[in-house]
Order: sequence, then C-alpha cells, then structure tokens
Amino acid sequence: MEIMQILGVGFVVMLLILVIKQERPELAVQLSLALAGIIFLMALNKISVVINLFQDLAQKANISHIYLNTILKIIGIAYVTEFGAQVCRDAGESAVGAKIEFAGKILVTVMAIPIIALVLDTIVKLLP
Repeated sequence: MEIMQILGVGFVVMLLILVIKQERPELAVQLSLALAGIIFLMALNKISVVINLFQDLAQKANISHIYLNTILKIIGIAYVTEFGAQVCRDAGESAVGAKIEFAGKILVTVMAIPIIALVLDTIVKLLP
C-alpha cells in the first residue's frame, strides 16, 4: 500500500528533522520542503486513475467535457493550494500560507462561475 510508503518516508524525515533542527534549523526546513515534494509526487501518480474515472462517468452521463475539466481544475486548485499553504506553515510562514489560501479561494470562485451559471439557468428553466 502506497500510504505505508508515504508514512514511512514521512516518519523517517520527521525524525531527521527533529534531530537536525537543534543545530541546523535551515537544513530542517529544506528537508521538510523536500519531503513535501516527494509526497506530492508520490500522490500525483494516483490522480490519473481518478481523472479517468471522472471522464468515464461524464461520458456515460453525457456531461460536457468543458464542465468536467472545470471541476477537475477546481479540485486541483484546492489540493495544490492546501498543499502549498501547509508547506508555508511548516516553514514557519503562516502569513504566506494564508495568502496562498486566499488566492486559491478566489481562483476557485472564478473557475466555478460557468458551473454556477449553468445551475442557475437550469433552475430558472425548471420553474414555471
């Protein structure tokens, strides 16, 4: 199971960080950032399975690829934003992390406008 590999790498790097942090805090931050990148790449490999599943479901439900791509982009923005904000917090820069989250929320809102418009249009058509 991949999660066990991720946990194993995470625990080993965490222990290294705890040992190194006392004498070389800048190296501890670099290790934390490297771990974040490794975990991100390990998880990224599994995303293709989810994307293929969404594409199959959208095709069966006769949903336009434009809306599916928009939803996938929104999900991607949300995950990457959270990941980036957590990395900033780990590095002791919670203010930067908060600004990344704010920018992510704005981007999600902008990306969601076509879907919101479609839902509102559908509701208006259903009303007598």
